[in-house]
Amino acid sequence: MSSTIIPIAILLIVFASVTTIVASFFKLQRHRADAAALAEYRKLAERVTVQQETISAQLAELGTRVEAVEKLLRSVG
Repeated sequence: MSSTIIPIAILLIVFASVTTIVASFFKLQRHRADAAALAEYRKLAERVTVQQETISAQLAELGTRVEAVEKLLRSVG
């Protein structure tokens, strides 16, 4: 009886080890994919921030130009 239990126990240990290794591998792959996506989002956020700052500067310049045109129109009228 004990001669059949030992091989079964060894097979169970090997199966559990292989299952754990495979599960860990796929978890690592998922983590790598998430990290790559997060890095891409970070780059996108940086580009958007730079573009927003550029647009804000352009809007501020347009605001001053509009004020100058309004002042000119008031002085003429």
